[in-house]
Amino acid sequence: MPHNNHYNHQLKPLAKALRKESTKAEVRLWCEVLSKGKTGYTFLRQRPVGKYIADFMCKELKLIIEVDGYSHNFKAKEDEERDMVLNELGYSVLRFHDEEVLKNLPNVQRVIEAFIEDQQK
Repeated sequence: MPHNNHYNHQLKPLAKALRKESTKAEVRLWCEVLSKGKTGYTFLRQRPVGKYIADFMCKELKLIIEVDGYSHNFKAKEDEERDMVLNELGYSVLRFHDEEVLKNLPNVQRVIEAFIEDQQK
């Protein structure tokens, strides 16, 4: 039985390029919180979902984590639309700012862990 997870193969080359160009905040979140099943779940980096590429995605939790850089200060409407589309596909979206990840990673980690705990209830 094929399970789709809304994977968009056409975005695969772009996703691969984005993995190589990860921001400091994305790398830090990945290395210190999300990689190697540290949360108890498998997260994938720069994963095509629908017409978007999620910074981090966990299929099991149907969770997408976005780390927004400075440019997102001017993209509130696009981000809102994107979150709505991803919600319609069945995903929850947690969004953090670069600064939060770099300067307050323990809090970002707490938010992610709280989300995971809620899902396990």
